[in-house]
Amino acid sequence: MLEVMSDYISLGFTHVLPLGFDHILFILCLFFLNSNVRSVVIQCTVFTIAHSITLGLTAAHIILPPSVWVEALIAFSIVVAAIENILHNELNRWRLGLIFVFGLIHGMGFATALSDIGLSTQHFFAGLLAFNVGVELGQLTIILVAWYGFAKWMRHKPWYTKRIVYPFSTVIACIALYWTIERLGLVC
Repeated sequence: MLEVMSDYISLGFTHVLPLGFDHILFILCLFFLNSNVRSVVIQCTVFTIAHSITLGLTAAHIILPPSVWVEALIAFSIVVAAIENILHNELNRWRLGLIFVFGLIHGMGFATALSDIGLSTQHFFAGLLAFNVGVELGQLTIILVAWYGFAKWMRHKPWYTKRIVYPFSTVIACIALYWTIERLGLVC
């Protein structure tokens, strides 16, 4: 059982780092809204609760969403989160509601990745829990790297929002918009 847990924690972590470029950008969007660690942790907790729900439901084949739409919606959620960073600078209930909905969508994407890997029916819940733990560890790693990489040192500078948050959020929105269009098959 410990080996199964260890394997799925590792799979969850590597699904985020280094393989989940879209997930990395989404977590950075959560981070850039307000680089206060408490704000980021609140957003990530809401996201985790939501993605845990649909990850479990999809992995158990209770819901079977079309992966093309799920992947396009994941990319679009990144666009919206990045634009939110440009329009707002504080965490509010509206943002938390959006993050919850986006977490539901991302959970379905995680389930697709998990089904590609395979989830033992004998250790279904343990594997699911361990995969989620791995994803969380990956998210926390992104947050810590972003925090110690630049936010801790620069977030109180008067130019931080204009020179860091807006440009990074704009680039992230453009990348994610391209992914949305590409995943819908509108671009070759």
